[in-house]
Order: sequence, then C-alpha cells, then structure tokens
Amino acid sequence: MQERHKLLPILRSELAFLEQGGYRRRPRYPWRPNFVFEDSPTCINFEDKRGRQPCKECPLIDLAPPERRDTQFPCRHIQLTERGETVNTFYEWGTEEELEAALAAWLRRMIRELESGERIRIQKAGNTQE
Repeated sequence: MQERHKLLPILRSELAFLEQGGYRRRPRYPWRPNFVFEDSPTCINFEDKRGRQPCKECPLIDLAPPERRDTQFPCRHIQLTERGETVNTFYEWGTEEELEAALAAWLRRMIRELESGERIRIQKAGNTQE
C-alpha cells in the first residue's frame, strides 16, 4: 500500500520531534501554544514560504475522519485513543501532558503496525481501507 510508504517516515519523524521536546522546546509563535502536527516539521505548511497548501495534500489526511477533512485543521480530528479522543479533545478537555502522552502512544502503535505489516485503518472518503 502506497500510503504505508508515505506514512512511516512521517510518523517516525513526528515521534522523534515529540521525544526531543519539540512542542515544548521553543514556541514557534510566542503569543500562542504550539499545536500538535501543525507546528511540527512534519506539517506540509511548516516552513512553506509560498503560501498555505491545502490540508488535503497532507499525507496524514487519510487518518482524519472523512467528515472532518474539510475543516480548517483536519489533523486535530485524528483519533488518538481507543476511547475516541482526538487532538482537539485534548485541546478542549485535557492537559498538554495528557495530549503528548496520547500522541506518543498513538505514534508508537501506528509505527509498529506499519512496520509489522498489520492492517491499519486508512479512511478514504466513503469507506475505510485496511
């Protein structure tokens, strides 16, 4: 599956960024907190000087629910936990520590599944592929 080849290095990079304190190390914008995925080098718009690229071009888009892909930040709706908690859920109800712990666990699980060839759920518009 082509998505596996695109996702694995991105998820590894995101995990390394997180483990090195990337979101806490230095604020990207001093007037607001850093946002998961959006303020990471894995974001297609991280250092894009040409203007904002549409999120539909992001390799992570298939991990967001199809009904949330047209939102301004679809990556905020990626489900991180078995209880259905998303990045956005943690922004609303959780702490930064809880979000980072859930994100790290999710990244490790996704990487393990991709490396082992296990079936992962890639959500395509209208259906789910494994």
